[in-house]
Amino acid sequence: MSQDVIAVTEQLVTPIVEAENLELVDIEYVKEGSNWFLRVYIDKEDGVDIEDCGRVSEQLSKKLDEVDPIPVAYFLEVSSPGAERPLKQEKDFERAVGKHVHVTTTEPVNGDTVFEGELIAYDGIQLTIKEAKAAVEVPKEKIASARLAIVF
Repeated sequence: MSQDVIAVTEQLVTPIVEAENLELVDIEYVKEGSNWFLRVYIDKEDGVDIEDCGRVSEQLSKKLDEVDPIPVAYFLEVSSPGAERPLKQEKDFERAVGKHVHVTTTEPVNGDTVFEGELIAYDGIQLTIKEAKAAVEVPKEKIASARLAIVF
């Protein structure tokens, strides 16, 4: 059911974010405690503000009310993906070259499943991450999750 809600939400929100000159980063439909949350993450080159989120939320809320794809009560949240934004699409990985990333894999690569360091290259097939000790090549097909990471 979660995937269905996400798919319908993506169809509804895509024209809205495009009309607002924004980018759809991610959609989550999750249960936390007794509450359901539909979270839509948006972004743009210089970052989104509360007005961007409010406009998208208002328009999307109307569309969701019309289509009514969610049979239970839920909370709609529209926000920025934050400093540690997820990397999911090709363009996300391409833009992350030169930045600090955190990547987990579905199976070990060189004996590890967690990698953190500077993404020094991405060719569409694999990521090259410069960690403290050495650079490691991680096949994209083995990535479980990837995100930007804040360096302290």
